[in-house]
Amino acid sequence: MSKQTRRWCGYFFAGALVLQLVACAAKQEKKPLPEEEPGDGPPLSSIRASDVKDAQPADEPRAPYGNQSPYEVFGKKYYVLESNEHYVQRGTASWYGTKFHGRRTSSGEPYDLHLATAAHKTLPLPTYAEVTNLDNGHKVIVKINDRGPFKDDRLIDLSYGAALRLDMIGTGTAPVEVRVIDTHGLQFAATEPDKVSETWLQIGAYGEQDGAEDLAHRLTKAKLKPVSIQHSNNVFRVWLGPYDSNNEINAVIEKAIELGFERPYKVSR
Repeated sequence: MSKQTRRWCGYFFAGALVLQLVACAAKQEKKPLPEEEPGDGPPLSSIRASDVKDAQPADEPRAPYGNQSPYEVFGKKYYVLESNEHYVQRGTASWYGTKFHGRRTSSGEPYDLHLATAAHKTLPLPTYAEVTNLDNGHKVIVKINDRGPFKDDRLIDLSYGAALRLDMIGTGTAPVEVRVIDTHGLQFAATEPDKVSETWLQIGAYGEQDGAEDLAHRLTKAKLKPVSIQHSNNVFRVWLGPYDSNNEINAVIEKAIELGFERPYKVSR
């Protein structure tokens, strides 16, 4: 074997060894927790601040999940407060969006980025609180049903919808005041009657037919049906339904969210 051949063989084996070490390191790398995962962001749909309603405070029992104390994250222990009474704190808020849409929160509820919810490290789950953006005075009432954000300089992590209400999507973070709402004795609002006239749910709208057909196919595969595509004014709208029961409508909405689809909303012909 010539010197040149031996030299190239040496380069080859050295390179192979480096690649093997890199591969081993990649396999051994600790999988990041959801908060660290890349790719989070706003939804594709054009949800507006006016579309996001305040959470409706009610006197609820503690959630069966997410209230263990202490619990440990990143080697640090956190202790859940025994009571949320008179809680008022100021600090930095951040927000989380599509990366977590449909995933289970710490309390067990699916995360819906369209709703006004939040994550907090130590308040009991659930807790209702008024959050004020101290930069612009905007307010939103949230249901705290999740744990986080696990960064020392963050007080609360808001859903995309709540952050939209506070006009802090562009900045990513904002100084806020979190003021817990006393829910003692508060009841849920009266439930709406179950029977309704024929109601459809719109779950997507596209300028091209291919996009609508792709979504319709994925919905059918996920057993969300009946599915139809409505075409008018050069827009292809994907509808589910019709349904004549609020219970069925709410079940379809919840299932769509859990499967990671955008939140469907009611429409009529």
